[in-house]
Amino acid sequence: MTETAPTADAYGKSLRGLGFNLIVKEVSRAVTFAVQVLEAKVYFQSEGFAAMKLQGQDFMFHSDETYHSNPLRGSLGEARGAGVELRSYGTDPDLAEARARGLGFTILAGSLDKPHGLRECMIVDNDGYVWIPSVHRKS
Repeated sequence: MTETAPTADAYGKSLRGLGFNLIVKEVSRAVTFAVQVLEAKVYFQSEGFAAMKLQGQDFMFHSDETYHSNPLRGSLGEARGAGVELRSYGTDPDLAEARARGLGFTILAGSLDKPHGLRECMIVDNDGYVWIPSVHRKS
């Protein structure tokens, strides 16, 4: 559930650690993926912006329109997220994969135990971003 919008200043001052901002074609569609597949939480959502939390970390979705004066605006093309992996440690890959398949998302790699100690899968969202939910491998 979304909360009352904080002021931009108050929200900015609350941010800590590492976060990321994804520029998406449609915020509501990106939020639906994050909530239904990754079990992210919505802090605030409007038509062109959403503040989210996943595994306790902040991230945001911005629509193209909210980037009208941003220097990145000119470099936005159809394909988003090329070469970026968005990893969510502590999100069960088997459950995320099943939810993603049920919703018709592309699975680049199904859930597997990896030699680096994680079980993970690779899911492509509507904007081409690759999400990798993972948990520690069972011994």
